[in-house]
Amino acid sequence: MKPGYKQTEVGVIPEDWASTRLGECARFRTGPFGTALHKSDYTNDGIPVVNPMHIVDGGIEPTRTMTITEEAANNLADFRLKSGEIVMGRRGDMGRCAVVQPLQAGWLCGTGSMIIRCESVADAEFLQRVLSSPQAISAIEDASVGTTMINLNQGALAGLKIQLPPLPEQRAIATALSDVDGLLGGLDRLIAKKRDLKQAAMQQLLTGQTRLPGFHGEWEVKRLGDFGKCLRGVSYKGDSDLSTHDTPHTKRLLRSNNVQNAIVVTDEVQFVNGSRVSSHQILQHDDILICMANGSKALVGKAGIFTLRDGHEYTFGAFMGCFRTNSAEANPSYVFYLFLTARYRDYINNLLAGSSINNLRPSSIESLEFSTPPLPEQTAIAEVLTEMDGELAVLEQRREKTRALKQAMMQELLTGQTRLV
Repeated sequence: MKPGYKQTEVGVIPEDWASTRLGECARFRTGPFGTALHKSDYTNDGIPVVNPMHIVDGGIEPTRTMTITEEAANNLADFRLKSGEIVMGRRGDMGRCAVVQPLQAGWLCGTGSMIIRCESVADAEFLQRVLSSPQAISAIEDASVGTTMINLNQGALAGLKIQLPPLPEQRAIATALSDVDGLLGGLDRLIAKKRDLKQAAMQQLLTGQTRLPGFHGEWEVKRLGDFGKCLRGVSYKGDSDLSTHDTPHTKRLLRSNNVQNAIVVTDEVQFVNGSRVSSHQILQHDDILICMANGSKALVGKAGIFTLRDGHEYTFGAFMGCFRTNSAEANPSYVFYLFLTARYRDYINNLLAGSSINNLRPSSIESLEFSTPPLPEQTAIAEVLTEMDGELAVLEQRREKTRALKQAMMQELLTGQTRLV
C-alpha cells in the first residue's frame, strides 16, 4: 500500500477519506404504494411519475403515458422530487439512479423508486456516481431481497458502505465525470445527425431524386436476380457437427446474431464440420448476408455486407442466405445499400404478411425490383455512401474510446487513486 492510503471495508482509499454507511450522509423515502394512485389519476402530458424504466444512463426520461394530474400529485406531496435529490430504482436492475434537475422538480417518485436526500456532508452528483459504480451495484444486489425480482429497501441502502472524500473533492470528481458525459453526449448527437444525413442521402441517391454531377439518362427497373444470385445456408446435424473452436476440419459459421446494425460481426461465432459446406457456401468478399428465417418478423430480411479478411473461411447457417453480386452487372456496395432502404423493408413485410412462418426463399430475394442506374452511376453513389459510413465509423470508435476512458476515470477517481484536490 502506497503512503497516504489506508485499507477499509470499501477497499484502499486515501487517508483523509471516510468509509461510512450511506445512511449517515443521506435520508431515504420509498415511493408511494401502488394503491395510492387510481386509474382516474393518470392523464397524458401531466406530472411525470418516475419508475426504474425511466432512469436511463444517469438521467430521467419520462413517458407521456406515465403521468398523473396535478391534483393527484399534490395529494402525494411528500413523494414529489426536489432539485438536487437522487431518485433510484429499487426493483430489477440495480444502479439505476439520477440526480433530479431543476426542470424535473415536482415530478413524482413512483412505486418502484426511492428518493435519496443528501445531508450537507455529501454531494448528490458524487453520490450518484458512487451508487452507479459496479462495486456499489454488487453490494446493493447482495443486500437486497427477492428471488424472482430484486427489491431494494431502505435498510439495505442505509447500511451500504461507501467512500466519502471531503466535500470539495466530491464536487471536483463529479465535475470531471460530468465533463466526460458532456463529451459523450456531444458525440451521440453528432452521430445521430450523421445517421440522419446518411438516411436522407440514401433516399435521394438510391431513388434518383438527386443525381450526382455528370450523370444523366433514364434508370431501368431491374430485379435483384438480374444482378446476382441468392444462396441458402448450410444444413448440419446439431451439436454433432459443431466444434467449440477452429480445427483443420471446420469452417466458421455465421448466424442471425452475427448481423448487427448492417454489419457482420464475429461475436459468438460457431464452428461447423467443413464436410457439410459446399464450395459455393464459402462467403466471398462483398457477399450480402441475409437473415432468411427467424421467430421475429422484424429480424427477417436484416442484412450485412461481408468484408472480413482475417485468414479464416466463413460460411452461414441454414436460416441465413447470401446474395452474391455479379460485379460485371452491378456494384456490390450499391446493391447492399438497396437492402437498407425502406422500399426493401416494405417488400419483406409484404412477403411475410399473413404468414405464420417467417421464412424467405432465395427466389423471393431475387424477385425484388428496384429502379437502377447504369453501373458507373451505381459505383459513384456507392462511393458517396461508403464515405459517409466511414465518417460514422470514426465517430463511433471515438465514442467507444471515450466510454472506456470514462470507466477508467471512474475507477481512478472514485477510489482516490488519482486525486483532483
